[in-house]
Amino acid sequence: MTKRNIRVKALLIDLDGTLVDAVEPCIEAAKEAASKLHLENIDFNVGLEVAKQLQLGLPSDEALTKFGVGKSIDKEFVKAFLNEWYTIVPVKSIALPGVHTALQKLSKHFQLALITRRNMPKKTVVHELKRLGLASYFMFMMTSQDVKNPKPSPQAFVEAAKHLGVSIHDCAIVGDSTVDIQAGKSAGAKTIAVLTGLFSKEELEVENPDLIIENISILPRFLLR
Repeated sequence: MTKRNIRVKALLIDLDGTLVDAVEPCIEAAKEAASKLHLENIDFNVGLEVAKQLQLGLPSDEALTKFGVGKSIDKEFVKAFLNEWYTIVPVKSIALPGVHTALQKLSKHFQLALITRRNMPKKTVVHELKRLGLASYFMFMMTSQDVKNPKPSPQAFVEAAKHLGVSIHDCAIVGDSTVDIQAGKSAGAKTIAVLTGLFSKEELEVENPDLIIENISILPRFLLR
C-alpha cells in the first residue's frame, strides 16, 4: 500500500467496486445470461472478465472463448450479461465493509460527489443509494447518461467539480479501475485507487495513482483538508 497524505477539498467517488461489491453481481449476471442462452459447462467468472473489458472499451471475444463461450454467440452473451447486470445491481447491490462509516467521516470534512460509469438514469442510482443508506452523503451525482463523454473522458469529473464550486485540482478521484485513474489524471485531479474492485494492484500501479489503498474504509486517515 502506497502511503501519502493528500490535501483536497472534495472527493469524486466511483460506485461499483469502490462503494458496492462488483464481484458477485458480475458472477450472478453471467449465470443468468448462460441460463437464458442455454449454455452449459462455462466458468461463471467470465462475468468478471467481461465487465473489465467493457470498462476498458476492449473487445471481449477472446476472454469469452477462454471461459467457454463460443465465438458464434459472444455478442449475444455480452448483451444478455448486460441486461441481467442492470437488472440485478439496482435492487441487489451490497455496500462493501466499512463504507457507511467511511462516508460518514469523510462527509464531515469534504464535499462528496458520486460519479458512476453506469449507463442508467441518475434517479435509479439515487433509489439504490437510498436503499443502502448512502444517498445523504453525496452533494452531487452523475451517471454516464448525464455526460456526452463518460469515463475515461474527464468530462464528468470536471463538471462535478464545477457544480461543487471547487477547482478540479483540489479534488481527488476515488475508484477501483484503471479507467477512473486515467480520467482523474486527464482532469488534473489527484487520484486514489482502491483494491476492492475488478482490477489488481499491479494493473492499477501501471496508471501511477497518487495513492493505492486496500479499501475506502481506511481513506480518512490519508486525507488532509
